[in-house]
Amino acid sequence: MLNIRRLSANAEGFREELDRLLAWETVSNDSVNDIVKEVVNNVRQNGDAALLEYTERFDRLKLNTGSELEIPNARLHEALEIIPADQRTALELSAKRVRDYHERQVQNSWTYEEADGTMLGQQVTPLDSVGLYVPGGKAAYPSSVIMNAIPAKVAGVEKLIMVVPTPDGEVNNMVLAAAAICEVDAVYTLGGAQAVAALAYGTETVPAVDKIVGPGNIFVATAKRMVFGTVGIDMIAGPSEILVYCDGKTDPDWIAVDLFSQAEHDEDAQSILVTQDAQFADKVHQSMTKLIESMPRKPIIETALKDRGAIIVVDNEDQAIEMINIIAPEHLELSVDDPKALLPKIRHAGAIFMGRFTAEALGDYCAGPNHVLPTSRTARFSSPLGVYDFQKRSSLIMCSAEGANELGKVAGVLADGEGLQAHAASARYRVKD
Repeated sequence: MLNIRRLSANAEGFREELDRLLAWETVSNDSVNDIVKEVVNNVRQNGDAALLEYTERFDRLKLNTGSELEIPNARLHEALEIIPADQRTALELSAKRVRDYHERQVQNSWTYEEADGTMLGQQVTPLDSVGLYVPGGKAAYPSSVIMNAIPAKVAGVEKLIMVVPTPDGEVNNMVLAAAAICEVDAVYTLGGAQAVAALAYGTETVPAVDKIVGPGNIFVATAKRMVFGTVGIDMIAGPSEILVYCDGKTDPDWIAVDLFSQAEHDEDAQSILVTQDAQFADKVHQSMTKLIESMPRKPIIETALKDRGAIIVVDNEDQAIEMINIIAPEHLELSVDDPKALLPKIRHAGAIFMGRFTAEALGDYCAGPNHVLPTSRTARFSSPLGVYDFQKRSSLIMCSAEGANELGKVAGVLADGEGLQAHAASARYRVKD
């Protein structure tokens, strides 16, 4: 049988074992921190020269000038023309659905006026520029381009810069085609911490941006953490996760491959089944054992399931909901008769896939909602990437004479109480009586 731990929610020591299973340390070790710090400082000080050095060292790609780092816009559109027709159709349909969904997230400016004529409100504006990191080489993800670029464009970001490593000069045409579809403004053949540093500080060739988004390895994540404050970042993401809650009535083969879909990402991914039907848990385990043989990424799946996977048997639906809210999964499948009825009870999940026919993989590619989601229990306080991540808000305050007269009195009292006399004077200079 496939090796995956079986847990009972009522067993002694269960909570401690669950905590160990969920534990994930996203903080880089000293060695990674030292390497990234050196790379970031070198790029900050030496610009293009450092980028060319690291591109040759890490990607085995020798370029002579900084200008060669940029992939011409014509090359993006060429990629769109040469990829197979079914791939182009799939990319375009995915982009349309993601755009349609995110257009509903746009936040608009608003104001209201009080009785004395004082106006208050909020002005919403897009970020000026955003950098998008896309993994490259053999591990290429055109879906990452779509999920990160489209909400930025819908928000109104004026300049969207993409970086993608091209080890040995290997270019993924689907990634470039996705960049063309999403109207990315410029693409550079850069990867690793050096790409993050270039986006944060700018070089002779690569412009500095206001925010950096997109997935990457531990060096990319560490660099994003390091430059945060100079620029904004989306999140520090951990391994991919899925929790499937099933009442025992779904085809066990379906559940098995849903669990595989996240386990195949990498050995640290986490797949968990929660069910109140112990016999169904057995059937899913049997399906997994049977179907694993047909999975090309079998070794990765087996390791992920052995190290971080679990089948958890609970007493009832209420206990299942409790498990969901404790785990706060990135992806949650509710494979039950009436998933909508459970929604009011679920407080923590990145994305919720409802019903027996809604495979999590649909959300990864083309359902419409964003696939950039909080991991490692951060769904307790974080949200999926969206248009709102590429907009910022400015408060609006415009006092009438009468409003300044009344508010000045209140502000003066509060400022005096804080010992800030200049604040109090500033407020009272507008007071008439």
